[in-house]
Amino acid sequence: MADLTTEFVGIRSPNPFWLASAPPTDKEYNVRRAFAAGWGGVVWKTLGLDPHCVNVNGPRYGAVWGADRRLLGMNNIELITDRPLEVNLREIKAVKRDWPDRAMVVSLMVPCDEQSWKGILPLVEETGADGVELNFGCPHGMSERGMGSAVGQVPEYIEMVTRWCKQATRMPVIVKLTPNVTDIRAPARAAKAGGADAVSLINTINSITSVNLDTMSPEPMIDGKGTHGGYCGPAVKPIALNMVAEIARDPETCGLPISGIGGVTTWRDAAEFLALGAGNVQCCTVVMTYGFKVVQEMITGLSNWMDDKGYASVADVSGRAVPNVTDWQYLNLNYVAKARIDPDACIGCGRCYAACEDTSHQAIAMKPGRIFEVIDEECVACNLCVNVCPVEGCIEMVPMAAGATDPRTGQVVSPDYANWTTHQNNPAARRAAE
Repeated sequence: MADLTTEFVGIRSPNPFWLASAPPTDKEYNVRRAFAAGWGGVVWKTLGLDPHCVNVNGPRYGAVWGADRRLLGMNNIELITDRPLEVNLREIKAVKRDWPDRAMVVSLMVPCDEQSWKGILPLVEETGADGVELNFGCPHGMSERGMGSAVGQVPEYIEMVTRWCKQATRMPVIVKLTPNVTDIRAPARAAKAGGADAVSLINTINSITSVNLDTMSPEPMIDGKGTHGGYCGPAVKPIALNMVAEIARDPETCGLPISGIGGVTTWRDAAEFLALGAGNVQCCTVVMTYGFKVVQEMITGLSNWMDDKGYASVADVSGRAVPNVTDWQYLNLNYVAKARIDPDACIGCGRCYAACEDTSHQAIAMKPGRIFEVIDEECVACNLCVNVCPVEGCIEMVPMAAGATDPRTGQVVSPDYANWTTHQNNPAARRAAE
């Protein structure tokens, strides 16, 4: 059976599923129940210096739902912990004492001065925690006070604070990055330059999820007013995957351990983060939706998939897909595929036809009896029909055989990726081939 045990920056845990720093990790009661349910580790909800913040006593979460009321994304305006620092530290120590085999990382956010950071680190170290996560990501509330994403958006600040912390603690230092930047590689490089042991990403995306059209206020609404918050949940996963991959394949940061965060809802999501370079994953919204025991399905699913694929450990999966992430100009333009519709699976709804006819390449014909056929001469294999079809597996893209002639262009199909990339990088060779 696959071994799900992970060792992330020297921190061992029985599986790669950690709870992210968020409401589910705010107190001892929650974390004990999470560990009992099977979570491999937690990042304790962000601690600060007392007196630090007061949270609103009203709605803290907004939401975006799918047609079936499934939660797709959530907006959070909650700040870091409003519980006393001494209470949090005492509870962290007690939980770590009773669950020594589970990862215990403590999230921190204090004012951007050296003394504040170096003052809180010994307090955390005394609890026996396994590491700290520097919260440079929160886009609301604390950022207006010069913390959170206000630090994470300035690479020089990231490097400076990370270096302060590495000088002041024996614990591994994980830097949590904000996605509210134009290029995630710059803050990741800064974290590495400051000596970070790892990065975690993504933190939440700055957002307003909805507006109440009766009161004309953003939601969640507090006494008639609303504010921007942090967006999380399944909807942010594509953004998170891309940013993880960018760091994993960047020559300046490749090899830097990554804790993947952002919309991890199933074992498959976790496997995708691992494949793109993450060493473990952190979850929040899925637990707030389904409860702590959801991790049991994740563990079983990941383990079964790894067994089926022959992966013996999480390390065997981590980074497997990174070599296949490339820039657009290196894609093989000699590769050609065509859509194929399974007539036995087709229910005749016509979605593929409408989408292709109205918004794509007019490559699907509707025959009498609502029979849909692909017009190869027009099909560019854009995949739109696959994406709008309500029947999984009904439409697929089938590669044309090497040496065949593309009926759309009249050109010979070649799958030779090596020659293609050579031609892309060598203009003379490319011209000769043409």
